Amino acid sequence: MNDKGSSPRKIIPIVSSQAAGPSAPVSGTHGVMFSLYEAHKKIYPRSVSGLFSNWRWGMVFLTQLVFYGLPWLEWGQRQAVLFDLGARRFYIFGLVLYPQDFIYLTGILVVSALSLFLFTAVAGRLWCGYACPQTVYTEIFLWLEKQTEGDRSARMRRDQGPWDAEKIGRKTLKHVLWLTVALWTGFTFVGYFTPIKELAGEVTQLQLGTWEVFWFLFYSFATYGNAGFMREQVCKHMCPYARFQSAMFDRDTLIVTYDEERGEPRGARSKKADPTKLNLGACVDCSLCVQVCPTGIDIRKGLQYECIGCGACADVCDTVMDKLGYARGLVKYSTQNAVSQHWTRGQTLRHVLRPRVLVYSSILGAVVLSMTVSLALRTPFRVDVVRDRGVLARIVEGGRIENVFRLQIMNATELAQRFTVTAEGLPGLSVVSEGDVFIEPTQARWVAVRVQAPYDVAPAGSHAIHFQIAGQGTIGLVTEKSVFIVPR
Repeated sequence: MNDKGSSPRKIIPIVSSQAAGPSAPVSGTHGVMFSLYEAHKKIYPRSVSGLFSNWRWGMVFLTQLVFYGLPWLEWGQRQAVLFDLGARRFYIFGLVLYPQDFIYLTGILVVSALSLFLFTAVAGRLWCGYACPQTVYTEIFLWLEKQTEGDRSARMRRDQGPWDAEKIGRKTLKHVLWLTVALWTGFTFVGYFTPIKELAGEVTQLQLGTWEVFWFLFYSFATYGNAGFMREQVCKHMCPYARFQSAMFDRDTLIVTYDEERGEPRGARSKKADPTKLNLGACVDCSLCVQVCPTGIDIRKGLQYECIGCGACADVCDTVMDKLGYARGLVKYSTQNAVSQHWTRGQTLRHVLRPRVLVYSSILGAVVLSMTVSLALRTPFRVDVVRDRGVLARIVEGGRIENVFRLQIMNATELAQRFTVTAEGLPGLSVVSEGDVFIEPTQARWVAVRVQAPYDVAPAGSHAIHFQIAGQGTIGLVTEKSVFIVPR
């Protein structure tokens, strides 16, 4: 309610800038609402060739050869790499891992994290620029887009033009190719968890299980959407790595840098012009570095979190420098200290070996060495001992005390094995059930084991004992602790 004597309150309608625009006149009003969110502009990366582009495509071929090829490799009579969740076994070439070997998965994750930290401290976002699945599949999808719709300028003209038969045909073909790659990628992903040859038969016969269908479609849709449409938006807004990378950067980290001292002031000039007479730097302000950037940034504005370190801008800038007869390296991999202090390449590389890098390297080496030694010394079978709670300690014929245990013996080798079970820890303790256990390759078996001891072997209560399970030949010996109950 208005105070007495005050003028009536004016109600000013708010007009969206999207509807009327920021400068559109609004009759009888003084307010205009501006959107705080910049409209997304589609990025059309220009094709580029050069040293870093060749490295990037080399990583595309290498990563996809590994990803698509591994499920089809055979090791003996099985798939070489298979994560059989149903049987709870992981097959990695000659290695068979059980859920109890979770420590090795933890070690792999630690090694991956430390490697990421090390590479980032040394040379920035190498992972993002060359081996990240988002980068790899975006490169593949962009190549398919170029083959169907033409180069950057042709794609821009076509998107701005009307929908005619040619445009519909080219875009349809592009999406068919994108979907083919995405579906094959989803099929391969599921093939790591279901034997891929069996999976191929299920697909052709339309007999996929529920979870197989879900992950097949989910991974295919993720590949199609992320690489085909979201592209740089994943790197800029969804990936957390872009946000915390600055914590691992310092002024001696190798990153893609623009030599501002050499390049400024920038400006256009003829090929024969002398830039010193024109008071110009080496940068001709051609904007090609922006056009080739997959995230659409201008490297001349300095280090930005959107930069994935792919080096495309360095490749295209070197091409321009070659055409003008200028020295290469206006945009290059270097460090902030090296650029500001004009270090040579040797001085730059010497400063790379700083305390942070040495600490990461030492920890990474120690973890890798520990995992290697642990795997080399790993006993190729595991044993779990559980007291059979359904059978109490009892006195049997001959006045002996008997306890019943259940042993799960897991054969992690790919040969059938025979194991011998013995027990020790109390005088006269012995295994009276069948002491030899036969287990098929990569199988686990529960075995009921009856253990007896003399009546007066120990006072009433629980007493520690040890089971010894020995395999054939050099397979090893496993000792597991349990307790023997002496009743009152």
